Amino acid sequence: MFTKNNKTPAAPPPEPQQKPVPAQDAIRGAATKPAARAASIICADMKINGSVTSEGALQIDGIVDGDVSATDITIGASGQITGEVKAEVVKVKGRIKGSIRARKVELETGAHVKGDIVHSSLQIQSNAVFEGQVKHADDPLKETGPVAAGSSASANDSKASSLASGTPGPYAISSSSPPS
Repeated sequence: MFTKNNKTPAAPPPEPQQKPVPAQDAIRGAATKPAARAASIICADMKINGSVTSEGALQIDGIVDGDVSATDITIGASGQITGEVKAEVVKVKGRIKGSIRARKVELETGAHVKGDIVHSSLQIQSNAVFEGQVKHADDPLKETGPVAAGSSASANDSKASSLASGTPGPYAISSSSPPS
């Protein structure tokens, strides 16, 4: 099974020459490597005026007046956002006043969303409130916002000028009771 070998052992491979790295450089290097991260949390007692961007998950229980962008965003029951929300996955339990652009959007019970949604997948639970337009897109993170079917830039320009002049056009939408 084991035999004594008269051959001389091979020399161990030379160790690579590395210059010493200061501790701060090592910490910086470790921080730049991708690793599993915990969600960043904006607590209920916090208010942010301005945009928030994260490369990881984000839990918002406080108030954000500005756009929010992350990989995965959860708006808790006490969370409020006024601005555009953009992520791979957006789960809403709180309030959003602004557009949502995500591959997967979940409006959970108690959610209040006032704005447009561009999505690949949309789930709305009972007792969630949504006011706005919905548009399905294969890649919602790259497209522009929802556009009415059959509309173009020139139609939008004429709509804006008609609205400014106070003359309704054939595209005017109003909410009223049906004629009796």
